[in-house]
Amino acid sequence: MSQHKGKIITALVLLFVVFYAIAVYWSIEPARFDVVQNAKQQAQQRSEKPVTGYVTTSTLITVADTLLTKSGGYLSNDVLPPSVIMDNMPAWEYGALEMVRDLALSMRKDFSRSQSQSTEHEALKKAQPQFNISSEAWAWPSAEGEYQKGIDYLLVYRSQIANQHERDSQFYSRADNLRSWLKEAEKRLGSLSQRLSASVGQDKVNTDLAGNSSNTQATYTPLQQQVRTSWWEIDDVFYESRGATWALLHFLQAVEYDFAEVLDKKNARVSLQQIIRELEATQETVWSPIILNGNGFGYVANHSLVMANYISRANAALIELSELLAQG
Repeated sequence: MSQHKGKIITALVLLFVVFYAIAVYWSIEPARFDVVQNAKQQAQQRSEKPVTGYVTTSTLITVADTLLTKSGGYLSNDVLPPSVIMDNMPAWEYGALEMVRDLALSMRKDFSRSQSQSTEHEALKKAQPQFNISSEAWAWPSAEGEYQKGIDYLLVYRSQIANQHERDSQFYSRADNLRSWLKEAEKRLGSLSQRLSASVGQDKVNTDLAGNSSNTQATYTPLQQQVRTSWWEIDDVFYESRGATWALLHFLQAVEYDFAEVLDKKNARVSLQQIIRELEATQETVWSPIILNGNGFGYVANHSLVMANYISRANAALIELSELLAQG
């Protein structure tokens, strides 16, 4: 009997070791890629011309596809071990997914339209909603299936803008289009920065109605409140930020290529390059086996505050870039 029990324990230990090894492998974050080279390779494979917007569209496609094809595939909606007990990589996926959703929406309502009264591009009209299904949906329809449909529609759009005979399929490289998307990125980074900074808890002054004494809101909120991210969610917020900045970094590099003339005319290219540099710092290797949460100038590092620092600086530069683009 004891020998039988020993075999069961040994089998459980071995199963745990195997699951742990798989989880570690699946937690490896995708490597960065050269957005211009990636677009040119895809254009060559499909015998397409890399026109204006081709790099941005290709980057969106590749980032979305990476969510589905990286180590372990898409994990956020898995219901079996070991992925069901993993949280860092699903958090990373969600951060990248949010950036994909924002750019897909901007592609639909701004980049592909000449003006507010113009019609939407049919492929983008179908692509954008596909990315809005819950990231945890696993039954029919599954998140992976819907995201793949979105990618397929993006491929259709990219082929059409590369076709000189498709006059109704366009990508407009304009300052107002770019600024509209950057404003969405600002909000994402601002939210991530606040959540990261709350890892140690902070007394926040309510500035929701600042700017005009006649401003009102639906319900009362105190003038000061303690904001703190739960200890159990600190690593999730950190990896969500890693995923979001990984995706945004590639999108900005693509924008630098497709909107080169606009940026040069506004003398704004250097501002965009500084944002990219700040975001590159967010992708440095995390050498600690866990996300540390030290206080202030204590003995232990606080990875969330370091990440918040880079994101805040990138966000400040984004705001400046947006103002540059708004100027005549």
